[in-house]
Amino acid sequence: MAAEAEGLEPQAAATEDAAGDATEATDAELRLLVGNRLSLDLYPGGCHRLLHLCAQRPPQLQEVEFLQLSGHEDPQLLEATLTQVPRSLQRLRSLVLRGGQHWDVLGACLRGSLTTLPAGLSGLARLAHLDLSFNSLETLPACIPQMHGLSTLLLSYNHLSELPEALGALPSLTFLSVTHNRLQTLPIALGALSTLQRLDLSGNLLDTLPPEIGGLSSLTELNLASNRLQGLPTSLVGLRSLRLLVLHSNLLTSVPTGLVHLPLLTRLDLRDNQLRDVPPELLDAPFVRLQGNPLGEALPAPQSPPGAPVILEMPRLFLNSDVDSFPVTPQGCSVTLACGVRLQFPAGATASPVNIQYRLWLPEPRLVPLGPHDSLLSGVLELQPHGVAFRQKVSLWLLFVPPRIRRCREVVVRTLSGDSWGDLDTHVEEEAPKRLWAHCQVPHFSWFLVVSRPVSDTCLVPPEGTLLCCSGYPGVKVTFPPGATEEPRSVCMQVRTGQPLWMVGGFSTHRQAWGPCLPQVVRMASRELRALLGEPEAAASPLLCLSQSGGPPSFLQPVTVQLPLPPGVTGLSLDRSCLHLLYRTPLEAAWDDITAQVALELTHLYARFQVTHFSWYWLWYTTKTCVQDLARKAWERLRLHRVNLIALQRRRDPEQVLLQCLPRDKVDATLRRLLDRYRGPEPSDTVEMFEGEKFFAAFEKGIDVDAERPDCVEGRVCFVFYSHLKNVKEVYVTTTLDRQVQAVRGQVSFYRGAVPEEVPEEAKAARQRKGMDTMWMATLPIKLPRLRGSEGLGQGRGPSLSLAPLNLGDAETGFLTQSNLLTVAGRLGPDWPAVALHLGLPYRELQRIRHEFRDDLDGQIRHMLFSWAERQAGQPGAVGLLLRALEQSDRLDVAEEVRAILELGRQKYKDSIQRTSLAPRGLDPADPAAPQSVESAQA
Repeated sequence: MAAEAEGLEPQAAATEDAAGDATEATDAELRLLVGNRLSLDLYPGGCHRLLHLCAQRPPQLQEVEFLQLSGHEDPQLLEATLTQVPRSLQRLRSLVLRGGQHWDVLGACLRGSLTTLPAGLSGLARLAHLDLSFNSLETLPACIPQMHGLSTLLLSYNHLSELPEALGALPSLTFLSVTHNRLQTLPIALGALSTLQRLDLSGNLLDTLPPEIGGLSSLTELNLASNRLQGLPTSLVGLRSLRLLVLHSNLLTSVPTGLVHLPLLTRLDLRDNQLRDVPPELLDAPFVRLQGNPLGEALPAPQSPPGAPVILEMPRLFLNSDVDSFPVTPQGCSVTLACGVRLQFPAGATASPVNIQYRLWLPEPRLVPLGPHDSLLSGVLELQPHGVAFRQKVSLWLLFVPPRIRRCREVVVRTLSGDSWGDLDTHVEEEAPKRLWAHCQVPHFSWFLVVSRPVSDTCLVPPEGTLLCCSGYPGVKVTFPPGATEEPRSVCMQVRTGQPLWMVGGFSTHRQAWGPCLPQVVRMASRELRALLGEPEAAASPLLCLSQSGGPPSFLQPVTVQLPLPPGVTGLSLDRSCLHLLYRTPLEAAWDDITAQVALELTHLYARFQVTHFSWYWLWYTTKTCVQDLARKAWERLRLHRVNLIALQRRRDPEQVLLQCLPRDKVDATLRRLLDRYRGPEPSDTVEMFEGEKFFAAFEKGIDVDAERPDCVEGRVCFVFYSHLKNVKEVYVTTTLDRQVQAVRGQVSFYRGAVPEEVPEEAKAARQRKGMDTMWMATLPIKLPRLRGSEGLGQGRGPSLSLAPLNLGDAETGFLTQSNLLTVAGRLGPDWPAVALHLGLPYRELQRIRHEFRDDLDGQIRHMLFSWAERQAGQPGAVGLLLRALEQSDRLDVAEEVRAILELGRQKYKDSIQRTSLAPRGLDPADPAAPQSVESAQA
């Protein structure tokens, strides 16, 4: 008996261990439950976890109403899991089975493996939300039309070619999305969905709509963009609840006139169609968008005999970061560049094949022409060949930084046409709250950038006279009397209101008139003015700029200008001796008090005066008698931005230093976001900088920059400040001192460089601190910690790897030498296995490298990188493959350093060509196409 008892003890122990493991597994899976939500789409083995929960049947599972699973699971396992759902989750209200969570080597979303649903899912009586997006559905699962409680059905990004008639049997459906599929027709029964409120069918192959679609009596939003529709059924005018109708990017040649009379319609988008003649009601309606249509143009001559097949499918190109050109044929194409820029060439835009080249330049004053109140929102895109004319306008979409101030401002694309810069008609498209596109149509290729400027109000001044009012600030008016001009003049008014520009950004010192006539208004905060004057009662009106280029400099009759009185001042209570009208000529920095030279007409809220030519005007209310110098100081302060400088070291790699210049109100939020990965000293004191001003960061006291960079001259890293851009760089530093003996305590100092050309000398001097070096701005400490013995040994290159010299790339695109690869190897650290897998190395080779160099992390990295490089030597695309592997491994810092090395190599290659007379001479330095050398500042 004792022996039998001893034999049973191990079995009982094993049973208890298994039960304990099952309990621990169930507890771990229950921790994924958050209230009545169970999200398993981001966890590996989500289906296995759900099957285990269904087998254990914990009471919490019965409360689940929201379930998320990944569509990238094994199809058979996914089907088996979904079969258990109706029995185990009877209260389920929302089921999400999305794909698109994995990406290929080019960064495109991969579709899930889901092709059908088990029939038993129709038993989910409470199911109201079903999301099957980004999967591989070719037909609609038969169980879906039986889900009578369904209110939301999302089927976007699948392979559906048709929808069944049974879809009309869903009595509760309010939202149906079938975007980016292959639908060619719609079922007639779709019109039976009387409760449907939102219908999105964009990105399909629809060429007609059934008349029954007019039966959707509750429909408020209908999106049919990017299809092949050539006409619309007249039944659409019966959609009396419709508020939004999107039909852009189709082939429409006509639209029903009755659409404009829908009582609730707030937006009718007809852009980029083939409309040549539209009813007057559509042209005059404010909610109709018609850009991109050949309105008023004659039909083009047929390019092919009648009966020839018409190719409607437009080729689509997606370029990698290592490709800088693409071909365009008369067929047209849609192109997405690696930098996020999109272009669409319509069919017939070119008469013969053209090879297009592009380049994204870092912004600098030479390439960024800004008006007095403009803000730069993007980099500079160059498209070549310059000046090539297109037979049809090419659509261009540019990503830009959302402006911090949107009231009374607009976003435009600025381009160089001939010898002058101008603004294109631009439309902002919002893909997400912080992902905005500037869409325009370009007639030729040149340089393009996105700018935020004050809103423009334009009109044509006839000889009979007219009145121009600011839409953003109605109190500012300009009255042109009869006879003020002999020929009609185009007048543009721009208004700037709100906080001072040094608090919100948006001022540039590069003054240039845009358009024939440019009024601008800028308001200065009262408390800033009172602090400047030392007077509690001081106030100033908006600052008005009236400028004109071309035509006679003066008007034939006086033009009446109306400005609001300064805040807190009324026409009944003011002391006229304290009211000053200041005048500034465009080419001088001085302000003149012209109060005694004009007749000021005062009302309760406004002041009116007459001028014969355009300039700057400013109303001040102060007891000071001499205000010219004070106005000059206030004017100078409007040009400055108050910023702080930061220098942070990465926690896991102190040799990686982040340098950034931030507006004062952005410092705290940025530091909170960075301090979990970086550490460093407190930000610098507040300094003042101009928009477009250069500055430099110099490492001192034993610390140097550890790489050749195109933006580094004599050990100084060059910056150009733009208030809306990031103004950030990450650099690696090194030291010649022995870190095994002690830590290296160095510093980084920031120095001023060149300022925009038209900043007056007085303004430059106004922002300097008294008693300080005029070029120095701030100094922050940098510390490289002492190395332990094992770390010091790892710093050597070691004898474990010996390779012949090699180069990756070519002279024109840039080389990566053996020294460069050693630098890259020193940056990777513990992330090297992820980089190796993205480079295509098999996992078995990674295990072998780990074993051979098990006590030497640097040896592992160098052996992996150089063994891969030896196999890639002489092959095209190796550098691009390395860049993609670094980006996919979330080592964007190393990828940026590799790009900087390549750019430096390209510059040296071009310089060598110039020295050996292999390139054309006589390049105009003022030409934006000329390469610019990085200037250094003198400390």
